[in-house]
Amino acid sequence: MSIMNWKNYRDALIGRIGELGKLSPDSVGGYMMASGAGAKTGHLNEKTRQLISLAVAVTTRCDGCISVHSQKAVENGATKEEVAEALGVAIAMNAGAALVYSARALDAVDEVAIERVA
Repeated sequence: MSIMNWKNYRDALIGRIGELGKLSPDSVGGYMMASGAGAKTGHLNEKTRQLISLAVAVTTRCDGCISVHSQKAVENGATKEEVAEALGVAIAMNAGAALVYSARALDAVDEVAIERVA
């Protein structure tokens, strides 16, 4: 059982982005240019780019990105196992970010403690 209907969500999202493109063509055009820039170098294949995009979509909590890049990853030959591995990287990155920011939080607490003593 799916959490949500990703196809309906993706279709509605693409429609709204199309509307935004009519209202602000340079904003959407700028995104499209940035989005396609990596493909021009040819160093990574499309499946790899989509797996990276999907992992980043998870770390940035972007449902629309998940919807679009999961479809594109599968269309470019990504297997469920490859997707799971990419998602494992996303999970590790989120845990790593929490670890780094935990160190920053301790640093902030130490600074406050020093200020209170002074």
